[in-house]
Amino acid sequence: QVQLLESGGGLVQAGGSLRLSCLVSGRTFSSTAMGWFRQAPGNERTFVAGISGGGSITSYADSVKGRFTISRDNGKHTVFLQMNSLKPEDSAVYYCAARVNTLVRRLQNEYAYWGQGTQVTVSS
Repeated sequence: QVQLLESGGGLVQAGGSLRLSCLVSGRTFSSTAMGWFRQAPGNERTFVAGISGGGSITSYADSVKGRFTISRDNGKHTVFLQMNSLKPEDSAVYYCAARVNTLVRRLQNEYAYWGQGTQVTVSS
């Protein structure tokens, strides 16, 4: 059974930074593309960033490009989302998601497994 466990969310002031982590178990991690999505109240869940199984290919939503960085440590079965220069509009529940192959994708329905989510709140 594949399990994803996010951590690292919290409350931060605008301009600050947070690093989210997602520990994955139950699957060969290095052959699994990973993604981060977010959902604010009243909004749809949207793509934030994705990374290929080997880590060489990344993709970002335009709204976070240049501020967020996705990375992974395959030895530790963990994917990270470093979030810098945070804005109030970044406030949301952030979800980690896993695909069943190594290719990066941006659509939710391309991801088979999901974590429970971690809350990020950015105060102005």
